[in-house]
Amino acid sequence: MSEQHVEKWVKAYGDTMDDGRVQLSFTLPVPLDENAKEAARQMALAMGLEEPSVVHSEDMGQGFSFYVVYGQCRHRVDMGRIKVAKPEFEVLDKDAINELIKAKMGRKLVVVGACIETDAHTVGIDAIMNMKGYNGHKGLESYHEVRAINMGAQVDSEVLVARAIEEQADVILVSQVVTQKNIHLDNLTRLSDILEAEGLRERVILVVGGPRISHELAKELGYDAGFGPKSYAEDVASFAIHEWINRKAA
Repeated sequence: MSEQHVEKWVKAYGDTMDDGRVQLSFTLPVPLDENAKEAARQMALAMGLEEPSVVHSEDMGQGFSFYVVYGQCRHRVDMGRIKVAKPEFEVLDKDAINELIKAKMGRKLVVVGACIETDAHTVGIDAIMNMKGYNGHKGLESYHEVRAINMGAQVDSEVLVARAIEEQADVILVSQVVTQKNIHLDNLTRLSDILEAEGLRERVILVVGGPRISHELAKELGYDAGFGPKSYAEDVASFAIHEWINRKAA
């Protein structure tokens, strides 16, 4: 018997329940003046906001201007119908991860990570890989049962794959912060294709993280897992060791 759907309708909350109040920001390719402010207001109207008002505007120079608009959205969503795909595994703490790796692998888990292609932003990969980690969560370099190799930014996919082969990596971890014009989709697809062409895809656990990454998107692109914002080293490491164990048991 299928699970019964229980409706749970929600609207945006601003000042009072169900008032639908929202705030959005955008840039227009025009200099800042009163006509430009009105254009921003009318754009919000065209988006479906009721009674929109421009609460902040700023000249960005070179013929561009920035706006913050406040208005009321009539739409609502049914939370009872939403089920976001996510990797199913138990998140362990650092000590438990180390003990599990030691018990099940009998050696260190080898993780090679990088920001690939044109992406020069190391904040994501450093948060997961570096010793100091992020927000009080130590990175993989601090795990004594993990060999973490951080290749940094703007790493060609071929170079990353070659290093993973050299290090006999168990996990390839990719960070994609730059997403303009969906370049991250091209970059991630290219890496997956290279691994397939080399016959290596099934030999490594392939993980991607970034601000516009979801587990569902990662799976569509041929990855084993995807991690979005507020993911830490223990999330990635827990998934990796559980995935390694599951593959060995299969």
